[in-house]
Amino acid sequence: MNISSAKSFGMGALLVFAGALFTGCGPAKQGAGESAAPVAATPAPATLGTPEAPREVTVEVGDSMKFSVTRIEAQAGETLRLVLVNSGSAPKEAMGHNLVLLKAGVDANAYATAALKAKATDYVPEERAGEVLAHTKLLGGKSKDAVVFTVPAELGEYVYICTFPAHLQLGMKGVLVVK
Repeated sequence: MNISSAKSFGMGALLVFAGALFTGCGPAKQGAGESAAPVAATPAPATLGTPEAPREVTVEVGDSMKFSVTRIEAQAGETLRLVLVNSGSAPKEAMGHNLVLLKAGVDANAYATAALKAKATDYVPEERAGEVLAHTKLLGGKSKDAVVFTVPAELGEYVYICTFPAHLQLGMKGVLVVK
């Protein structure tokens, strides 16, 4: 075998190997009647977030005062990057939105009531900082913010809410489920 044919053979073998490798790495195909699982809600084990590469979950809000994602599943110790996108048009003074993730066992209604008196800190009361795992800024329309945090080691449910006055009562809440 001369050098030219050896190079051709080597390159051909490399292409066959690469083709086989990438064919097995694509997304699984769904059969008839199957529906796609929500990508943001349940991670595959290989997609768990790390401090170097947190898994990103985007939650959209708008003038309808509802979170687009009301259930997020995560693994204990995983690193998440929560992105809040306000697609509404109102300024934050009129109808701002935030996402405040509370520690396990915190009464969301009591926290939201305390938040009413915290306009100066965007409705995140400083005296109750120990009850919060993570929170975004208060956003007006057409803006976004993100927060990176480590999912608690304790399994269970952690409520997240919007603390702008009356938004929790209108249904702006969700849950982080730690498995």
